Amino acid sequence: MFSFEDYREILRLVKESGRYATYGEALEREEFIIMRHDVEYSVDRAYALSRVEDSMDFRSNYFFQWTNNSYNILSRKNRDLLTDMHERGHMIGLHFALNGMTDMELIRRRIRQEMDMLSDMLGFAVNTFSIHRPSPAVLAENIKLPGILNAYQDEFFSFDPKAGPDSALRVKYLSDANHIWRYGYPDAETIAAHPRIQILAHPFAWTKKGYENEENYRTLIREKYAEMIDSIDGECKDFSPYREGFMGMLT
Repeated sequence: MFSFEDYREILRLVKESGRYATYGEALEREEFIIMRHDVEYSVDRAYALSRVEDSMDFRSNYFFQWTNNSYNILSRKNRDLLTDMHERGHMIGLHFALNGMTDMELIRRRIRQEMDMLSDMLGFAVNTFSIHRPSPAVLAENIKLPGILNAYQDEFFSFDPKAGPDSALRVKYLSDANHIWRYGYPDAETIAAHPRIQILAHPFAWTKKGYENEENYRTLIREKYAEMIDSIDGECKDFSPYREGFMGMLT
């Protein structure tokens, strides 16, 4: 269910619906399907998923964190990847982590600050954001900022703390959080049944082969481990004699 071929089928259905839209376009439409990606652990997997979308002539919204312990958005490598995605037509946004903040005015200021910094560092305008693990209070706040679009504002997302897979909401929300489609699956029947849909697909969950949850985490950790070995090898001239031994730990 989480292979690139599975994902291509979702994209095919979205394209055939004729309702695919960016957040900005959705504001002007009565019917739409928005595809969104919150990047939690791996810029490389986000980049790979964007290439799958390219193969289908499809563009999505990718949201990246500043305060993430799994990747550095400001590394030269990752900045190059984000710039390339932007130049190929994908929308780059901020995935804002609350980090315990509850003061709504402070949250608004921090969102603006992080988006301004991201725009400055990347060299192009970033004007959309999603919130990482939003609390019910933040969702209920329906945050709107001038010139900025929130993936959870009421035009794109219907907040109901008691919502389930069969809830009748203005906007149908589908998410693969933790490798589980909790509010339904974006198949042909679901797409046909709902005029307004937002789909959240987390890139770390999707691979060429497709894995169940545990094996997916194993492959992700091996990828990050190999990335660390490459980073050390590129920085430390004394590391090369040990590289082969460390790489052997991946098997």
